[in-house]
Amino acid sequence: MCELLGLSANVPTDICFSFTGLMQRGGKTGPHRDGWGITFYEGKGCRTFKDPMPSCQSRIAQLVQEYPIKSCAIVSHIRQANRGAVALENTHPFTRELWGRYWTFAHNGQLAGYETLDTGRFWPVGQTDSERAFCWLLNRMESRFPVPPEQPAELFAAVAEWCGQLRDMGVFNMLLTDGEFVMTFCSTHLHWLTRRAPFGEAQLLDEDVTIDFQKETTPKDVVTVIATQPLTQNEAWCQMKSGEFNLFHYGECTLSGVVPV
Repeated sequence: MCELLGLSANVPTDICFSFTGLMQRGGKTGPHRDGWGITFYEGKGCRTFKDPMPSCQSRIAQLVQEYPIKSCAIVSHIRQANRGAVALENTHPFTRELWGRYWTFAHNGQLAGYETLDTGRFWPVGQTDSERAFCWLLNRMESRFPVPPEQPAELFAAVAEWCGQLRDMGVFNMLLTDGEFVMTFCSTHLHWLTRRAPFGEAQLLDEDVTIDFQKETTPKDVVTVIATQPLTQNEAWCQMKSGEFNLFHYGECTLSGVVPV
């Protein structure tokens, strides 16, 4: 299956360190050779880099690894294809506009019967179950809330409920963001950690790279990283349970719960 990587921070932060570990799993230390992508938010805009090549061989991935783009919300994905051909249109993350905001989504897993999901005006471009599930979620969001609710918790609690329905169709681990909030939903495997002062050193599992975050941060920084599997070997990652969801707002977890089977 695929692997996910996300970031939520209270100050614009680059993800070069974590992305360096993830890209090794795209064909070098892992089997996820069928493309990769990453989306960074900057204000109301976002920029996306994608490549159907394995991330460990991709010159574009090397650029992202070496180019410290800073953002408060980032979603990344490396793909092991199971639905849809290895092609750019099937490469995550996927982005659509709703309520004048760009929403970005990435999924790890495989769904059955996804062809029947009603996506309304949100048409999938590729052939993946992931993109169709994303379009279905957006259709549900727009149908339930013609305008965004004043309380974000109301919206994301509803999204969690719909994610539970998708989990009933197979494996559904996902990241969803509008550039301000980053939501996670776990079906099988998803981990997260929050880095805050006092910062220390971290060492990657997939590459011989160590970083001293104390030299890269300020005492007020709060940075949460989400990954399918832990990326570092000397930090305490929180493992999510099946049906668990978390909502991060500028690095802090502001809503969490478990959708029962």
